Amino acid sequence: MSKPERQLHLGLFLFSTGYHPAGWRLPEARVDGAFDPKFLHRVAQKLEEAKFDFFFLGDALASSADMQHQFPSQMVRLEPFTMIANIAAVTEKIGLIVTANTTYAEPYHIARLTASLDYLSGGRTAWNVVTGADTRAALNFSREKHWDNAKRYDYADEFVKIVKELWDSWEDDAFVRDKATGVLVDESKVHAIRHVGDHFSVKGPLNVARPPQGQLPLLSAGTSERSQELGAQFSNAVFTGQILIEPAKEFYAGIKSKLAKYGRNPSELSILPGLVPLVGKTEEEARAKYRELSELLVTDFNLAPLSGRIGIDLTGLPLDGLLPDLSLSTHPGDEARQLVGLAQKASGHDDITIRELFHYFAATARGHLLIVGNPEQIADQMEEWFVEEAADGFNICPPYMPGGLDLFVDLIVPVLQQRGLFRTEYEGSTFREHFGLARPDNQFAKKGALQGS
Repeated sequence: MSKPERQLHLGLFLFSTGYHPAGWRLPEARVDGAFDPKFLHRVAQKLEEAKFDFFFLGDALASSADMQHQFPSQMVRLEPFTMIANIAAVTEKIGLIVTANTTYAEPYHIARLTASLDYLSGGRTAWNVVTGADTRAALNFSREKHWDNAKRYDYADEFVKIVKELWDSWEDDAFVRDKATGVLVDESKVHAIRHVGDHFSVKGPLNVARPPQGQLPLLSAGTSERSQELGAQFSNAVFTGQILIEPAKEFYAGIKSKLAKYGRNPSELSILPGLVPLVGKTEEEARAKYRELSELLVTDFNLAPLSGRIGIDLTGLPLDGLLPDLSLSTHPGDEARQLVGLAQKASGHDDITIRELFHYFAATARGHLLIVGNPEQIADQMEEWFVEEAADGFNICPPYMPGGLDLFVDLIVPVLQQRGLFRTEYEGSTFREHFGLARPDNQFAKKGALQGS
């Protein structure tokens, strides 16, 4: 393939025990890394050495012990703002993404926390805007039920607009700091936002000066129409979970086409699917590790969800029997065959059993693409998605830690660099610079200049 003008963006989506539900059970895997600062420091520093764009920690506001067999990394983890502040102190260049849920927060608090983190990190912070999909969270915040999608996104739209105004409430040159005259601040360059809306009333100004990046980059996730609109209006990167290339290309083109109505250029928004790379020095080494992980799954082999996934009722069929005729699928077109094809590629043979199909989709319960292979094979698929405009980069989810990350960095990153697909050195030192984003003008200063002219 010819060398593209643009380059991949790579970030780590931290699953401290690995993305694979059984990743923590490998003999070489860390089990307690989520609460070990030194482990977290080593992970972030390894990423920085490899010139990754960002380190990302997701968040959730509810938990339960029954998550241990499907989402062990999601069950317990550190609070993201304090953790990212700690990581900022031991890194210099890598971008740092903090997650904050708008449904259970206040705009002033989030504006203050994010602006403070941008200072502490030297302009390397971005905010992952989430509205929350876990209905259990409501009961942890004195609410009877979780809001529906429409209300959450109405709330989030107004929330984000307020935060962006608060970040701009102090102009860049508001601080005169003139010792001779005693003028510390030019009051004409400090702006109360005086927001009164459907959900919030916020006067301002913020009690933190304008962040180093001016406006922190925003990230979001989700495939619903409302989440796509939020992404098109505000986000600089969208996390997504497509696992088939053609639907991924459709999503990519669809959300990029929405930017024009908000006065934005497609280059201002990067699409970053999740990728679970299970790499070995050889193809057989990678497949052996995949089989080892599959055998370590703790499961009751409930086939109902898988049956729905491929559109064929598998319940009651022998686990070690071959798959039924895929033409019987109730799904449109060739979707079932394509989904099964992913499991066949991972297993290394076409005549997979129901058990092997179950293993693949149990390993990808959160919906991200799992690829098994040697460095060249995995780099080939990453390049295909990139060149075909199914992705601008990837949110890397190592299947186990830290070995899964180490192998990706040591084996795959050099291949991507040799192909001219990924940087060999940072060109900037802020999150915005890593993504080629200019520092925006202050909206109040710009408005004043226009009024003056």
